[in-house]
Amino acid sequence: MLTLNKLLNIIKIDIKNSKKIEELDEIRIKYLGKKGILTSYIKNLKNFSFEEKKKYSIMINKIKKEVIQTIDQKNTKLTNLILEERIKKEHIDISLPGRRIKNGVLHPITYTINSIVNFFLKLGFQSLNSPEIEDEYHNFDALNIPKNHPARNSQDTFWLDNNRLLRTQTSNMQIRILKKEKPPIRIIFPGKVYRNDYDSTHTPMFHQIEGLIVDKNINFSHLKWIIYNFLYDFFGKEISIKFRPSYFPFTVPSAEVDIINHKGKPLEVLGCGMVHPNVLKNVGINPKIYSACAFGMGIERIIMLRYDISDLRSFFENDIRFLKQFKYN
Repeated sequence: MLTLNKLLNIIKIDIKNSKKIEELDEIRIKYLGKKGILTSYIKNLKNFSFEEKKKYSIMINKIKKEVIQTIDQKNTKLTNLILEERIKKEHIDISLPGRRIKNGVLHPITYTINSIVNFFLKLGFQSLNSPEIEDEYHNFDALNIPKNHPARNSQDTFWLDNNRLLRTQTSNMQIRILKKEKPPIRIIFPGKVYRNDYDSTHTPMFHQIEGLIVDKNINFSHLKWIIYNFLYDFFGKEISIKFRPSYFPFTVPSAEVDIINHKGKPLEVLGCGMVHPNVLKNVGINPKIYSACAFGMGIERIIMLRYDISDLRSFFENDIRFLKQFKYN
């Protein structure tokens, strides 16, 4: 067996000559592993006297610590060399121009909903969300929609079972609010609605905003004032606005509102009317004391008219080229 001092010198030479971390690991195992040379020295101490065991065990442990320290120092040096080589290979030319980060824009639907909500907030309206899965009572019955109305058919409506469906209009929230709140009420309900249709002017899911006012002495003049001011704010004051009689089961009288384009053609933008007395009775509000008006519009439709978009499906195709066209003030 080599003397301990000679063994230490050999180990140090091996560590010094190692060029790779893998070689250093092999040296560690060779001398310090379970079957390593220094370990065998320790095992051989059983053949020595007590005094010799004490003397040599101290020496071996001292050498072992020195070897571990030398290996760690060499490992750090090799790691730094590897890092330096990698940095040289991955050199970054700081004279190159930086990569531009392209800023996105709000989707026109999101922007428009926010704009409409902000407009009505100035008029004292509160904005509330409402459930998209609805029952037949809130979506149809309480809104005075008869049992034989075509909107209840499966070809027009997504039914989940005999009672639940994906709501076909945001008017469902009118009933929930009227049952819960006491007049005066002034609320708008933005949200998604679902109808079984799909072409250039219809999609199975689209967005609506519904508005509701309940108070004493509310009449059609109040409704017209709100509609005129909203449409002038949204489309500009140069437009012409036309109210024409219509029919909705939950409003009477009812009207549809058109704007007249530059070609003189009327374009429908929303529906409105005085809330039907039966609707107020259904939620326990006395129609002899209180009256109410309501209005609703399709968000995609008014965006299409404002920006002259011909195909409704463009909103949902995730084409970044389409979204980049919109510049908001």
